[in-house]
Amino acid sequence: MQIDIIGVPIDLGAGRRGVDMGPSAIRYAHLQDELETMGYQVEDRGNVEVAIAEMCKISEPKLKYIDCIVPMARRTAGAVSTSIAAGHFPVVMGGDHSIAIGSVAGAARRRKIGVLWVDAHADFNTPETTPSGNIHGMPLAALCGMGDERLVHLWPGGTAALNPRRVAVIGARDLDEGEKANLRRAGVMIQGMEQLDRFGIVAAMEKALAQISQDVDGIYLSFDMDALDPRHASGVGTPVTGGLTYREAHLICEMTAETGRLIGLDMVEVNPILDTQNATAQLAVELTVSALGRRIWNG
Repeated sequence: MQIDIIGVPIDLGAGRRGVDMGPSAIRYAHLQDELETMGYQVEDRGNVEVAIAEMCKISEPKLKYIDCIVPMARRTAGAVSTSIAAGHFPVVMGGDHSIAIGSVAGAARRRKIGVLWVDAHADFNTPETTPSGNIHGMPLAALCGMGDERLVHLWPGGTAALNPRRVAVIGARDLDEGEKANLRRAGVMIQGMEQLDRFGIVAAMEKALAQISQDVDGIYLSFDMDALDPRHASGVGTPVTGGLTYREAHLICEMTAETGRLIGLDMVEVNPILDTQNATAQLAVELTVSALGRRIWNG
């Protein structure tokens, strides 16, 4: 299998600068070398073109930088769609989580997919519920058909990318009140930290994977590094205490790989400005290779 590495250096969707350097940090942590060591053929496709913040304006406070984010999402969708159409596996590096508006939509253009969304946040706000106007808090809602039309349908005449009943959020622990109402209305499965504490990561993942695997062609993994506890991943823009442990994060990726149905993944929200010795980017590489089949012991 050929893996296509696709960088999306954007921080316009976030409330803090710096995650636009995430793709460079992950590359510097030897992502390509690690994947090639596993026997994969790897092609670095470079970065999707993204306007810098100084070129963009906030014309709509509830949808900050939307005029620059939508073109990025379209280009990202095109890159991912092209990769999957060629029979390749896209690894999309962020950048803030607004990139998933494009990456997941691009995958959904080629396959009927279920989505595993690993995140401290559900990213299920709309312009009506957002407390910040930051679009990185809206991508999953848009992919499920809720929110501003420009985010829901990147091209005129399109349909929502995802069936919300085939989406599971793992590791959530910071949800806005309006966002909770949106999630209930949509029917998205939430396996938050409370469920992980009560039932354990294996039971939560088994339930989530069973839900998102029904009547789909494949699974897409969208992994936000702030899902981990800040003790393990300090270099993220929106850290929230009480998150996944190092081993829980790896087991999520390992169990996803074991399904044999993964068709693409995002690794997002690495902020090297806030990191220590690039440790969060290094962990992002470790999790990526776990999702692609590396094990501690393969006996």
